[in-house]
Amino acid sequence: MTKNSAAVAAQHTELVSISDGIATVDIAPAAGGAVASYRWWQDGFVVDWLRPADPLAISRRDAGAMACFPLVPYSNRIKGGRFEFAGRTVQLPSRPEDPHHEHGHGWRHPWTVVRHEASTIVLRYRHAADSWPWSYEAEQEITLADGALCMTIAVRNLSDAPMPAGFGLHPYFPSTRWAHVQASVSGMWETDAEILPVRHVPPPAGADPSIGFDVSEVEFDTVFTGWTRRARISWPEHGRQLDMEAEAPLDFLVLYTPPGEPFFCAEPVSNITDAFNRVNDEDNSTGCMMLASGQTRSASVRFTPSLAV
Repeated sequence: MTKNSAAVAAQHTELVSISDGIATVDIAPAAGGAVASYRWWQDGFVVDWLRPADPLAISRRDAGAMACFPLVPYSNRIKGGRFEFAGRTVQLPSRPEDPHHEHGHGWRHPWTVVRHEASTIVLRYRHAADSWPWSYEAEQEITLADGALCMTIAVRNLSDAPMPAGFGLHPYFPSTRWAHVQASVSGMWETDAEILPVRHVPPPAGADPSIGFDVSEVEFDTVFTGWTRRARISWPEHGRQLDMEAEAPLDFLVLYTPPGEPFFCAEPVSNITDAFNRVNDEDNSTGCMMLASGQTRSASVRFTPSLAV
């Protein structure tokens, strides 16, 4: 077997798919329950609405190189992987390349397929208490209808004590010269050299709550606040746009636009960076949730594409 054929074989065994006749979504349960691709097939052409994973990323089960991965039991960074809660100190594993235990557990572990139909799949991840001293269960339901993608994510506290929590999605979008993001926000968090929040400030547009920018002209790794839970991503040179609509409590939008990369991120999340260390911030909402024993919180994100801008 050649190297290329081995990669194709590995890709096939790692993926499960759903389709509604317009769109197809490939999912890699073993790679952190991540979506590997979301695409339309139009007149012999492929339209990728999210950055597709390549065969090597799929065979390596590299969630960070996928199209979208789940964020549980929190989004973004916890400073030093350490926080205090209910009189105890929680210290999560850290290493030089991941000093703040970024994005929690879900993307680091395999998920189990619990239901798989033609246009719907349900994945589950169960976490047993360890350095994170609470057991919990996370679930994703991924559905296609009329070419639109709906992803619902839920977190349930399985422990006997209250658990701090947050969640969200980390989608990657193809970056082009004229790729554009439009969203309404009211504020943003300035960060230090480690991308940890320093202070809450008005958005770049000042008093105007609507921000719009060409991805190639900005450099963000930023949590925006006061998000109306709606964003429009467009690729005008291709005549395409994608409307993203989220439900509460996904009240924050993280924009990540690394220069020179073929992708950018617009992440609907429920908490700011380092939220667990900022629960006593009386001036700003952190989005840190407290789940009682047995309690579940969930939210959906809908991606609606269009070929006419």
